[in-house]
Amino acid sequence: VQLQASGGGLVQAGGSLRLSCTISGSRFSINSMNWYRQTPGKEREWVARASTDATIGYADSVLGRFTIAADYAKRTMDLHMMSLKPEDSAVYYCNVKYRRGFSTYEYDSWGQGTLVTVSS
Repeated sequence: VQLQASGGGLVQAGGSLRLSCTISGSRFSINSMNWYRQTPGKEREWVARASTDATIGYADSVLGRFTIAADYAKRTMDLHMMSLKPEDSAVYYCNVKYRRGFSTYEYDSWGQGTLVTVSS
């Protein structure tokens, strides 16, 4: 399972940006699609999740400003980011949690990361 992220860039504080991620591969079933982010010297932080049971979740730091949109048929996900703050600057990673066949084991796969820089 491979993921390709795009859409990062430089934006002023208060602005908006959309990240996209495409998932490819065969013979797997998606459990959830996620976005994470990481800044230098810090651990990777979970940002948003869309699960196939229709649940959606957000980190408190982005609640009300970010929206995750998942298309399970097309195997794509977007992260719409609004009212961006300098502290949102990070490398953003898309992630998919999936299973194969009848196994209940959950696998992880990650995109390459896309840089978002929010200037003050």
